[in-house]
Amino acid sequence: MKVLLVNPEYPDTYWSFRRALPFEGKRSAFPPLGLMTVSAMLPRAWERRLVDLNVRRLKDSDIEWADVVFATAMIVQKESLREIVARAKALGKRVALGGPYVTTSAEIMPGVDHVFLGEAEATLPRFVEDLERGEAKALYQASDRPPLAMTPVPDFMLAERKYYSAMSVQYSRGCPFSCEFCDIIEIYGRVPRTKSNEQMLREFDALRATGWRGTVFIVDDNFIGNKRNVKKLLPEIADWQARHGYPFDLLTEASLNLAEDDALLDMMRSAGFHRVFLGIETPVAESLIEAQKKQNTRGDMVESVKKIQSYGMEVMGGFIVGFDNDPEDIFERQIEFVRDTAIPLAMVGLLTALPDTQLWRRLKREGRLVAESSGENTSCELNFVPKMDAARLIEGYKSIMRTIYSPGEYYRRALECLRRVPKEGPVARRLNFFTGSVALARIAVKLGVIDRERREFWRYVLRVSSDHRDKFTESMRLAAMGYHFRKLAEAYGE
Repeated sequence: MKVLLVNPEYPDTYWSFRRALPFEGKRSAFPPLGLMTVSAMLPRAWERRLVDLNVRRLKDSDIEWADVVFATAMIVQKESLREIVARAKALGKRVALGGPYVTTSAEIMPGVDHVFLGEAEATLPRFVEDLERGEAKALYQASDRPPLAMTPVPDFMLAERKYYSAMSVQYSRGCPFSCEFCDIIEIYGRVPRTKSNEQMLREFDALRATGWRGTVFIVDDNFIGNKRNVKKLLPEIADWQARHGYPFDLLTEASLNLAEDDALLDMMRSAGFHRVFLGIETPVAESLIEAQKKQNTRGDMVESVKKIQSYGMEVMGGFIVGFDNDPEDIFERQIEFVRDTAIPLAMVGLLTALPDTQLWRRLKREGRLVAESSGENTSCELNFVPKMDAARLIEGYKSIMRTIYSPGEYYRRALECLRRVPKEGPVARRLNFFTGSVALARIAVKLGVIDRERREFWRYVLRVSSDHRDKFTESMRLAAMGYHFRKLAEAYGE
């Protein structure tokens, strides 16, 4: 059996980093971990190939080679997914679909032969058995959420690693909180399941054996959802990193209550975590309560961010406007909060009702749903009727983006972030001098010579050279990221 695993293309969004990656000579931020994990569940005798449309195009010869085409997608990839299905069916191939979008969507794409709802560990083994007997079914639905002890080490070797800025692993699924707008708890549940320490170290060993050195994204939607287990894991990661010379620079997502646990922060620093993405959402307490995100109301959020930064971790943050309880000055308050927290990479989006979330169900009851969400976190489209005037909400959102990613504003935040985040603990990432030099040259030419905002760039470089010379590489990474976000904001027009 020949299996072609296809990852659909992502549009240009916050997480695509599409305009920043060329500075590094990369094509995509992260490889498709789900498909690499699915590959590892297939019989070893089966042949498999992986095509990620974010790093190369899908050729007819790829499809013609296969007996079956497997694809997965998040909602933001749905248009690309439709094209993949149409091409595969036009060439007479069997098509199997799974993943978050398929699981939460009521839509079944025409022509699809096999649909998997839920997590693959609970469905794929049954499909393989049925297929080998010639009795494969059209629908496989998980009856429960499987323990992650069933999850194999992903087939990391399938990925064309040279094209990615980071590699990915997963430790847990699920989150203990109940945020109204979130689909994670609908897909993976509110009881976080984790892999064993031994599993994680095997994955680190396998990734290191591929020759990978650099950033590793632990893709959990809330890495600290199961604090008891993660506190057992972190010392082992720290020991593994020390024994192997700190090959990995770790990045993850977590909830803001990370700031409440000094021991956990210290463990993450020792393990080599240098960046963390936090779901902050809004500085308005009434909107946090509306969204059932009361965990963010327990303390001073600005001070919480500062504390996490003080442990050597750059904070990335997610923000939302469009809650029913947002006041008229929400746009100014969001801008001020982003400034106060010195979060360079602030993902600000309009509230969207994702399929089958608590928010989606409430708005449907209230007759306020108008369309399916695009899933794009920087889209200016609303899929529900907001309490605030829609035109004002959209224009206010654009004003946030244009303000926080204007060069002067962004570079001031980046400088303050460099000041707040100490360069301490294990330094995992070792840049090859030639690759690093080439990247710096690309940044200097693009931002310092060609770009119309080059004066702001050179002011930033001078300040970095004066005050943060030991963090020059990090400062240039932030400059490249700022360029990506500025271009996203400029697309909204004046």
